Amino acid sequence: MPWRETSPMDQRRRFIADYQRHFFSVSELCVRFGDALLAARHRHPTWGAKKLLRILSRKHPDWEWPARSTCCDVLKRHGLVTSPRRRRFPSHPGRPVTPMTAPNEIWTADFKGQFLMTDGTYCYPLTVVDGYSRYLLACQGLPSTRIAGAWPVFRRLFEEYGLPRIIRTDNGVPFATTVLGRLSPLFVWWIRLGIFPELIEPAHPEQNGRHERMHRTLTAEATRPPSGNLSAQQQRFNRFRTEYNEERPHEALDQQTPASIYRPSRRQLPRTLPPIDYPGHFEVRLVSRNSGIRWEKHWVCVTHTLGALPISPTAHRIMDLLQTDTRMLTGSRAPCL
Repeated sequence: MPWRETSPMDQRRRFIADYQRHFFSVSELCVRFGDALLAARHRHPTWGAKKLLRILSRKHPDWEWPARSTCCDVLKRHGLVTSPRRRRFPSHPGRPVTPMTAPNEIWTADFKGQFLMTDGTYCYPLTVVDGYSRYLLACQGLPSTRIAGAWPVFRRLFEEYGLPRIIRTDNGVPFATTVLGRLSPLFVWWIRLGIFPELIEPAHPEQNGRHERMHRTLTAEATRPPSGNLSAQQQRFNRFRTEYNEERPHEALDQQTPASIYRPSRRQLPRTLPPIDYPGHFEVRLVSRNSGIRWEKHWVCVTHTLGALPISPTAHRIMDLLQTDTRMLTGSRAPCL
């Protein structure tokens, strides 16, 4: 027997009719509907109002059941419905607007989409480009996007080409994270070197348009068809990089090559990271390995990416605190935390 659906107005009319014919009092009607519904919910705590109404209508076909929305209200009033916890997303600084006016002003970095090689393994190409000259600084095939593979690539680039002022990336691994301030170990390292991490907005690859356009050329000329293994694929990347930088005229550069425009940075990679210094009147705490500090007799969770580093909780709010700390690390402006 199919379940007969009725509108909320029909249910109200039935309710009033039962009451007017003295079949049930108002309280008896409410109890009749409510008790059966609550009992069914306790037997099936994961079932929603729609399923509960279905089985109750089969059990009591002569009863006129209320609308689904009314049943939901009954369940909520009795604390049998819990609202899902909203996922908290970290704040974002917004669209990057820093102009690319000179070599090493802005480097852009990204992982080109992974692809399967003929040996059955995946290649994840990490690419780094000087935004002004379009010079392809690195095109390194890696077995994953883990930070352990990306870190040596950036170290080699800093040693060979010096330090940029800004590195612009997307919000994915290994660059940004979902912790406070989107800080990753890679970002913390860059900040301590005086490099400002700049993020494009999520789901807006066009904000790194120059880099995406290079990826299109890379895909067409160095990944189709894919090579047999990572070593052979890297040889193709190396040949592509040489041709892209030194032989291929670039339309955006008035048909000049990127190598004819690019110059290494004068800022050299220091042998050791500079110490983190704070003004003398700042109170300083060392972030523990499990990501927190003791402050005013309370345990405050900061972020594991700042583990073993000193921060100053002088500011009343941790958000302000971290913004102040990042300015201290960079010596200028800070990422939006």
